[in-house]
Amino acid sequence: MIPFLDLHKINEQYQEDFKNQFTSFLKSGNYILANEVDSFEQEYANYCGTKYCIGTSNGLAALQLIFEAYKALGILQEGDEIVVPANTYIASVLAISNAHLKPVLVEPDLNTYNIDITKIEQAITPKTKAVLGVHLYGQLYDVAQLEKICKSNNLLLIEDAAQAHGALNLDGRKAGNVSDAAAFSFYPTKNLGALGDAGAVTTNNKELADVIFKLRNYGRASSYQNDFKGYNNRLDELQAAFLRIKLKHLDGDNHKRKVIAQYYLDNINSTQILLPFCNDLRKHAFHLFVVRCKKRNELKEYLFKKGIETLIHYPLPIHKQLAYKEWNHISFPITEQIHDEVLSLPISPLLMAKEIKIIVDVLCKFR
Repeated sequence: MIPFLDLHKINEQYQEDFKNQFTSFLKSGNYILANEVDSFEQEYANYCGTKYCIGTSNGLAALQLIFEAYKALGILQEGDEIVVPANTYIASVLAISNAHLKPVLVEPDLNTYNIDITKIEQAITPKTKAVLGVHLYGQLYDVAQLEKICKSNNLLLIEDAAQAHGALNLDGRKAGNVSDAAAFSFYPTKNLGALGDAGAVTTNNKELADVIFKLRNYGRASSYQNDFKGYNNRLDELQAAFLRIKLKHLDGDNHKRKVIAQYYLDNINSTQILLPFCNDLRKHAFHLFVVRCKKRNELKEYLFKKGIETLIHYPLPIHKQLAYKEWNHISFPITEQIHDEVLSLPISPLLMAKEIKIIVDVLCKFR
């Protein structure tokens, strides 16, 4: 079986570094918000090109803390509307709901799977205060156009960059630095994955960063002074240590993903399979390589029988989930089509050339 993603194999290559780092961590006696978190925050901010990075317990927490910080600053209020793509992982929308804001779903572009820029302005009302853009699968949304829309309508622009570590805009800015604030997830399967849950916020706004630094740690300004009703959403010191090791290899791993993606794009030849649209392969992080097929379930089963594991990102859209039953009656046809047809192929940076060739050969024989 060619696995979709072999996390053991990915992390095994750093085993000695992890062991050394753990020994150092253990001896330090400092286990919460100490040197490793501070160092990772500085290094990841430098990587993204932002002034600030705030480590958090996970990606959902990172996104929710952005909204909560804007509320604490008086820029957002409960009930304000946030435009968000209908085609995304549920965490994007949960962060809005959990902050007692109102998600307003907008259909995606059928080619890029990112939010359809042409449909945003018609969703804006006097209560709209922000747009949450999602860099789905590792390709940035149309940054220039979304920045323009937000500026002309006086809206905050927030990035869900959970799948876009190292992805680039056409002007060279990295994901995490093309908005007012961005949220990252370092879930183990991400391009930059921890060995457990972890996340971060990046921003160039000092006032916002200062509030998020406090909110993630009980709202504390100092040990026993609390400025806000905060949360326990701190980045774990040990996960920060592991992330520092893997960050050094992120660009190299992303390059390997792009090489695999290019081979897929050049060699998968089937009238049944629609390949992903890519504005510029060099800018894409290729967290996922997602094809579409009218006979998606048949294709998935066919590949499994041939020894190739695939996944579906995602089988059920948010507006059809029981968690959002108030939306179950609404139709988003483009979103529904995408969720019915998408299939993610293996694109691990550790895939061997012979495995990649097998995947392509098997796909080309699907009828």
